[in-house]
Amino acid sequence: MNQAKVKRVRDIVDGVLLLDKPVGLSSNDALIKAKRVLNAKKAGHTGTLDPFATGLLPLCFGEATKFSQDLLEADKTYLTTVHLGQRTDTGDTEGQVIETRDVDVTPEQIEAVLARFRGPIKQVPPMYSALKRDGKPLYEYAREGITLEREARDVTIHQLEFVSYEAPFLKLSVTCSKGTYIRVLGEDIGAALGCGAHLNALRRIQVGDLVMQDVVTLEQLAAHAEPLSLLSPVDALLSSFPPVQLTAELAKRFLQGQRLPLGKEPEAVVPADHIGRVRVYHADKLLGTAQLQKFAILAPERLIATATN
Repeated sequence: MNQAKVKRVRDIVDGVLLLDKPVGLSSNDALIKAKRVLNAKKAGHTGTLDPFATGLLPLCFGEATKFSQDLLEADKTYLTTVHLGQRTDTGDTEGQVIETRDVDVTPEQIEAVLARFRGPIKQVPPMYSALKRDGKPLYEYAREGITLEREARDVTIHQLEFVSYEAPFLKLSVTCSKGTYIRVLGEDIGAALGCGAHLNALRRIQVGDLVMQDVVTLEQLAAHAEPLSLLSPVDALLSSFPPVQLTAELAKRFLQGQRLPLGKEPEAVVPADHIGRVRVYHADKLLGTAQLQKFAILAPERLIATATN
């Protein structure tokens, strides 16, 4: 007689885990491993890191998943090593070498080329990417030997700094807008130097206002006696938005989705001269996010379901 499989009961877990993703693991695999350790019911990540890349991967659990889009939109900072003189079919170390050239460049030449990539630039997304065409990821076409035309995209390189150069390895620090492919940046720099290039290493060290200071590895998470204590609060994702503090009565109305004229509520604490997104609290408990409009009108946006508990 077959026994019915017992479905695992997951816990309601709210918070953010700042994971130091290891090399060789996809972002989704890292998420699955962390979710299993925390026995969390609901989880998501805030934008992928390639398997060969390491570093900061914020993982969202429970109510934090409502705000993961904010980090998808955020600027990111990376440390990367560009291998000059070798091109691969993927633009990184996971691909096959398709061209090798001699490398004869000086630091001065490198600096001159880097200047061309600072600020707004256009990038053609790589074939080895998760972007879809007709419902199929580009990397699947690439694996079949098919190359498709891709439209160049506008991205911004806010900061591109020369860290060191020991031929053929060029180390750079990059802060960029969403949608930037560091692999493509490395390839384009190599092309501009006349020798070609691919990424040898990539480490993300900042996402929005989140930095590496409180990161944990999967090994540390699994070995910790109380892994839930390693989570940051949900509003760790929202630190770039100014806070609004509401009274108990205003908080109740806010959680009902009502627009609040805070200019007529002297007990509410509202950032002066601010129009735009805010994080909303009552008694230092996060209620959600809102848009603060003209005349101090507070329009609810995303609400914390557990805030009424």
